Amino acid sequence: MNDTLTTIETTTNVGGVAGERLRSFVERIEHVEEERKVLQDDVKEIYAEAKGAGFDVKILRQLIRLRKQDREERQEQEELLELYMAALGMN
Repeated sequence: MNDTLTTIETTTNVGGVAGERLRSFVERIEHVEEERKVLQDDVKEIYAEAKGAGFDVKILRQLIRLRKQDREERQEQEELLELYMAALGMN
């Protein structure tokens, strides 16, 4: 009985680290990473479906990125792009 108690104490508190608390964090992170993997696979499937419907996936990704920006930020980037293109004689 004393050996069991010592083993439990050892696994729950080693070198000042609370084992059960650490295990909880690790398991939660692992769970979220699994969920993220499933969601990433879902996104890939949606892009594949869009590609099958004739949409350009590269442009879709660009649209998604642009929609995440606010209007002012997007306008600033567009202005800089135009300026850089003009500097390179690409207009």
